[in-house]
Amino acid sequence: MKNNSNSAAPTSGHLLDELRALMVEAEKMIGNTQGEPDPELLGALRARFGAAQESLSALYGSARQKVIQGARDTDEAVRANPYQSIAIAAGLGLLAGVLIGRRTNN
Repeated sequence: MKNNSNSAAPTSGHLLDELRALMVEAEKMIGNTQGEPDPELLGALRARFGAAQESLSALYGSARQKVIQGARDTDEAVRANPYQSIAIAAGLGLLAGVLIGRRTNN
């Protein structure tokens, strides 16, 4: 299988850490404001939120391309080896049936 890694794309762990930090800052801002929030702090928070949205869009696009390419590769492999694909699918179905049957009997 082909591995198309893009080092410029953010990882899901990095994005999750960034969103957590953004949440902490937003909670601090809400807790520290007595009246109107500081416009400078609000602007920085909006900028970080926009950056997080862009990172999420890039991560989504990268994941979507990998799924599409994986589906194409699988389709090519099945079309090239139809009988082997049927045998593998039947074997996996049999294995799943045996495992599920054992689980329900216990």
